[in-house]
Parts: sequence; structure tokens; C-alpha cells
Amino acid sequence: MNRIIFTITFFLCFVLKGFTQSDTTDLLNQLENEVLGNEKDRTSYTTATFKTTRLIDGHTVENVGKGVLDVKISHRFGKINAGVNELFGLDNATMRMGLDYGITHFLMVGFGRSTFEKTLDAFFKIKLLRQSSGKRTMPVTVSYVPTIALKTQKWEDPNRKNYLTSKLAFTHQLLIGRKFSEGTSLQIMPTLTHVNMVQLAGDPNDLVAIGIGGRQKLSKRMSFNVEYYYQLPDYKITGTSNALSIGFDIETGGHVFQLHFTNSQGMNEPAFIANSKGLWEKGDIYFGFNISRVFTLGKGK
Repeated sequence: MNRIIFTITFFLCFVLKGFTQSDTTDLLNQLENEVLGNEKDRTSYTTATFKTTRLIDGHTVENVGKGVLDVKISHRFGKINAGVNELFGLDNATMRMGLDYGITHFLMVGFGRSTFEKTLDAFFKIKLLRQSSGKRTMPVTVSYVPTIALKTQKWEDPNRKNYLTSKLAFTHQLLIGRKFSEGTSLQIMPTLTHVNMVQLAGDPNDLVAIGIGGRQKLSKRMSFNVEYYYQLPDYKITGTSNALSIGFDIETGGHVFQLHFTNSQGMNEPAFIANSKGLWEKGDIYFGFNISRVFTLGKGK
């Protein structure tokens, strides 16, 4: 009798165990399928490809948020090779003050004034594509930035007939960026600059450059940045050089503090992309910094 009871009990336990394992496996598979299904039905957008809207001199694919005002103050000291008498360039400085504002989450506008050649500049930036995964997969973020710059310094020869339009320059940039990992981001920047008046006969009015830039995070609040613009030989002004800048982003609360070294003294697109004249190998290097402070003026939604 005991053997019969033991055999029945053992058989029931074996059957129940099989059902339990089957139910558990089915439940886990169901949950896994639901999670994967939800991920496939949802689009996840990449954020913080770069720390700010500027890499060093040039734009990044980042925008300020809707209703956010970004106040930017940029300084460039003199050339390091000026020597100890000029305190390695620290005795001299140029600056740019800019105001950037987010109209929507994909459209921003900006305005600035530089002491270098007393230049006014304005731009807008519109985000065309956004890096994403899931239901909608997009490998890169793409932005378009047109810029206008006006030199307001006095005419070299005021006695001749001068036109205000001669001091205008226009730049068109397509920014193509990708965040490869939490710490590494790259972007390329094909650029067309049109200068209404050139100094030397034979120089082109249309200038073409290809920019490349990158960011590598070093810590939670610090990153290393590099930016380079290569000018196509047949589409560059005589005596200019390719702009190369390296620097660091340091986040301090509501500020982003950028330190950098560059061979370009100008801080607007026609100046640093198409009219840089410094040579790194000769020590024509300018130390500078940017400070960015944001203020929320409107509702972000």
C-alpha cells in the first residue's frame, strides 16, 4: 500500500513539475516578446551628441531647447609666439558676444557681434534629421545652418565709391553628426562661403571647405574636442590656412566653460573657415575660451 501511495505521489509531482516549468517558460517567453515588441514599436532618439551648440568655433548638431536663451561670450587672446613682452598673447584680446534662442526644439536663431573686424553676424539652425533607433532608425543627426556676416569697420579708402553689400559674406553649412557611444561623437561639416568682395584679383568669391570635428568624454563633466576645416585648393583665398582648433569642455553647474587653442583669430564662419591665416608650425596660435550660460524664458513644451 505504501509503495502504491509513494508511486502515485511521485508521478503527480513529476507531472506538476512539467506543467510548472512549461507555464513559467511560456510566461517568460511572452514577457520577452512583449518587451521586444514594445521596443520595436517605440522610437528612441539620441541625446547629448555634443555638450553645447558649438564645438569650438563652429556649430554642432545640438540646438538649444524651445524658449531657452543661450548667452555666449568668446575670447581670443593674441598669438602665443608674440613672446614674453606681450605675455604670450595675453596682453591682446578680441571677443564675440552672442545670443542664441530656441524657437522650437528643432529651430533656433542667433545673433552676435565680434570686435575682430567689428563684425555683426546672424544665423538660424534647423534640425532636418535626428539619430534614432527602434521603430524609426536613423544613423545620423543632420542640421542646416545658413549664416550672414557684415563687417562694420571703416572703409580703407573712403574717397572712392563704396557699397555696403561689399562687406557682406554668407555661409551655408550642412552638419552631419553621429554619437557612436556615450563618450564618443563625430561630425562632418561640408561648407560653402560666399564673399561679396575679395581683396586680390583672381581670388574666388565662392569658397568651399570640408570640416570634421569630434568630442571624446574624459569624465562626467569634461571632454576633449577637436575641429578642422580643410579648404579645397581651387576655392580658397590666397594666403589663408586651414583652421585647426583643439580644446576642452568643462561643465560647472549652469555654465559650460570651453578652453581651446586655435590658429584662427576670427569667431564667425567667414573669418575662421575661409580667412584663417595662422600657422601652427610657426606658433601662430591663439589661446581662448568660450563661456555659455542658458536661461529659460518660456515653456519648454
